[in-house]
Amino acid sequence: MKIQSSTNPFRQPKAVFAVALACVVSFMGIGLVDPILPALSTKLHATPSQVELLFTSYLVITAVAMLVTGWVSSRIGPKRTLVVGLVLIVVFSALAGASHGIDQIVGFRAGWGLGNALFIATSLAVIVSSASGGFAGAIVLYETALGVGIALGPLVGGELGGISWRGPFFGVTVLMAIALVATIVLVQDVPRPPRKVSIVDPIRALRHRGLLTMGLTALLYNWGFFTVLGYAPFPMHLGTHELGYVFTGWGVLVGLFAIFGAPWIQRRLGIARALYLNLALFAIDVLVVGLFIHDRAILIVAVILSGIFIGTNNTITTQAVMTVAPVERPVASASYGFIRFIGGGIAPWAAGKIAASHGDHLPFYIGAAAIALAIAVLATGHGALERAHAVQAIPEPLDSELEAA
Repeated sequence: MKIQSSTNPFRQPKAVFAVALACVVSFMGIGLVDPILPALSTKLHATPSQVELLFTSYLVITAVAMLVTGWVSSRIGPKRTLVVGLVLIVVFSALAGASHGIDQIVGFRAGWGLGNALFIATSLAVIVSSASGGFAGAIVLYETALGVGIALGPLVGGELGGISWRGPFFGVTVLMAIALVATIVLVQDVPRPPRKVSIVDPIRALRHRGLLTMGLTALLYNWGFFTVLGYAPFPMHLGTHELGYVFTGWGVLVGLFAIFGAPWIQRRLGIARALYLNLALFAIDVLVVGLFIHDRAILIVAVILSGIFIGTNNTITTQAVMTVAPVERPVASASYGFIRFIGGGIAPWAAGKIAASHGDHLPFYIGAAAIALAIAVLATGHGALERAHAVQAIPEPLDSELEAA
């Protein structure tokens, strides 16, 4: 898959930028709560494992809801699905900000996750349908929004969280309300898919070995990823602002390597070798976090550097999944998202429980082992990765890419 040099992926209709803006805010939600996790634990008298349920409820509900996003979108249309998702995020982020206990926030984060699933599963399809430059240009825009959102999330969370732990939640409410209005006004109604998607289609798609292998690899990789993202703020013992700056540095590296680093690495090594090397380095990085959990300087550097491996893996794996899956892209995305978000949702909660009884080191040792196991699982699908690399190396006319999308 090659981007035509004559096409500027950032010269787009207003509708595309409206959805991209909403994508930025949606992805901000991933790291937004990171800087306020210790503050929530202190002010709401909650244990770290209880606070980690903010990730678990959000991501597990996102995972399960992925199974119905195609069913919903194929019946009410992509634009209406976007609007419903955005409305849910606005409502539940506001309710989370107005909560008085950790249990309420966890519950409202679950509703937020439902809205997020409806939005993120549909936004790429809407961008592809509305963008100039076809599928490749749309991927660049989408990854750019992901990178900017992940980078800004901890910064906004740290600054607003320094005022009040409620600030990040109300901040999302305001930003998503703006994105909602922009989407309603600027985005044209995208045609519904010619075939109505069944709720069981994403489950059936997992019968394809390539898709299942990539999904299981992502589950294990996300176990390590969200152990770092969800639990690392606790052993750092930093203030809200300082945590925001640390994870902003992490997010900047995620964005840079998702947009620029991953394509460069893939061109030189191919999909399979790039993923093997990236996962191996990420496993070592997470192991370093565990080994030096009480050395604040090394801990901070290792957490920030993990953004390199996370950004690289996100882009290469997402494009590989879309290539190897012998089903429609929305169905493949739902299947893949269902499996990977399960791992990301359980890991932070498990890390809090394990650390409470066995110390702060062990969750990161387990995270590193999970990433190493992901390499072994991925190797069982080596043939599919080679085929994906061969397909992506063939340039296609932009018009045919847009029609295929």
